[in-house]
Amino acid sequence: MRQLTLGNAAVARGLYEAGCSVISSYPGTPSTEITEEAAKYDEIYCEWAPNEKVAMETVFGASLAGKRSFCGMKHVGLNVAADPLFTMSYTGVNAGIVIGVADDAGMHSSQNEQDSRHYARAAKLPMLEPSDSAEALHFAKLAFDLSERFDTPVLLKMCTRVAHSQSIVETSQRVMPAERRYEKNIAKYVMMPGNAIRRHPIVEERVRKLALWAETADINRLEPGEDHKLGIITSSTSYQYVKEVCGDKYPILKLGMVWPMPEKKIREFAASVSLLCVVEELDGFIEAYCRELGLSLVGKDYFPPEGELSQTAVAEKLGIPHDSGVSLDEIIPNRPPVMCAGCPHRGLFYTLSRNKCTVLGDIGCYTLGAVAPLAAMEMTLCMGASVSALHGFNKALGAEAEGRTVAVIGDSTFMHSGMTGLANIAYNQSNSTVIILDNSITGMTGHQQNPTTGYNIKGDPAGKIDLEALCRAMGFDRVRVVDPYDLAACDKVLKEELAAPEPSVIISRRPCALLKYVKHKPPLSVDSEKCVGCKSCMHIGCPAVSIKDGKARVDATLCVGCGVCQQLCKFGALGENKEE
Repeated sequence: MRQLTLGNAAVARGLYEAGCSVISSYPGTPSTEITEEAAKYDEIYCEWAPNEKVAMETVFGASLAGKRSFCGMKHVGLNVAADPLFTMSYTGVNAGIVIGVADDAGMHSSQNEQDSRHYARAAKLPMLEPSDSAEALHFAKLAFDLSERFDTPVLLKMCTRVAHSQSIVETSQRVMPAERRYEKNIAKYVMMPGNAIRRHPIVEERVRKLALWAETADINRLEPGEDHKLGIITSSTSYQYVKEVCGDKYPILKLGMVWPMPEKKIREFAASVSLLCVVEELDGFIEAYCRELGLSLVGKDYFPPEGELSQTAVAEKLGIPHDSGVSLDEIIPNRPPVMCAGCPHRGLFYTLSRNKCTVLGDIGCYTLGAVAPLAAMEMTLCMGASVSALHGFNKALGAEAEGRTVAVIGDSTFMHSGMTGLANIAYNQSNSTVIILDNSITGMTGHQQNPTTGYNIKGDPAGKIDLEALCRAMGFDRVRVVDPYDLAACDKVLKEELAAPEPSVIISRRPCALLKYVKHKPPLSVDSEKCVGCKSCMHIGCPAVSIKDGKARVDATLCVGCGVCQQLCKFGALGENKEE
């Protein structure tokens, strides 16, 4: 059946058709929908793991047991999973393992623009890179075949534009692979030095065999062109831009496997054109390989190593006239991201800002606490780093910092990577205050469940971790819970814990305002006679509150009646909407 399908959904369909049995992932934009879509197939066991390392180790266990398995993550998640990744290259697989990684050129929802292709080369693993939904489905199935044929995990690299665009796919029936029973094999699966040293030559030979396969694989295809003055090597979404701009004007070598690459095919292609050009996003990965072959070419001297490419950018750099069909008569104003109206984190960040705290932050929608007018976060590095960095900060500065510095971390991020940092505080005893922002969901990636919510990926009841009991079990005598909508309580608890001469944890608990089951109060209204235009209500940066004609104004379509702004008004101008 032919249907219009999202790139990530196409990957999920490919996993289903290939007979994948187990999927374990951690949500991360732009990879999240792969696992969400796969969870709709009852034949596949799907789960959200606490982090990417756990997910990868889980699917390794499933492969060991003889079942095809998949784990998905975004590019920075692959950093977390790198430990098992490199050693799985040595062990190989029993049943096929496919590892989905989605890069985020342009940093639409990420803290960096790292290029995951380097992991394929460093770990000596094959990487496939689709350029549309049809290839996403096909490559997911092919990846399992390659995994079992060459005894290797296979990386399937997506990017934002392929993951979140739609194109036509041809679906087929699910086909279960031949049964692969688990067999004890200490030499293959126990990676102590004596065994690992004998596996390394096997890995190198596998790369050579994969490179030979790449020479004749139809996913590395040559598309003829009319003018051989220029030849273009490209892949992924860059291929789409090149094709739209160039059509059939110049010959194109489209790589579907970006590691290992087909040396002979590349050399022959280069010899057939006057000028070789590599068009790729982020790093000059293909370009560097071509230069290692001694080929003369242009690449990153034309196309920048940062940000996304586009049809317009490709046309401009290649000197080809191109009409994008988009014309704007006026410049569209920027719309900076802000926390949602009623966001439970707003009151807590206002309290931290008011107390002039140094706030070491973490990865999540609460990272928006760094933007004006709150500007209440001063560091964000990676998942869990807030807690570990707080410990180091306080150890370095001692009493100078302890009474005014905190770490903030979300509930899902805490389960991902925050517990080990908290264990370090408990073990090495820094006088540190950690604030867990518990909004009862994984908010930034679209409301996925996590180990603290009590529900699994399908919304069914699941194991639920008690954050208070966990923190106490880790050695914290001071564990406080506060409602971030109650500014007075937040201020009181924060002051008390910063003053306490021992480690402490504050749990700021209120569900995300966007959760469907959260019942809101009626929107507030402004008594214009009482409002003096002091703008105190603007200090929290709520998008539902504005100033018009010198008076506060509440947008009833956004306001959820949380009452935080009401607590800031000294004149009682904000209250319940009497018209409701």
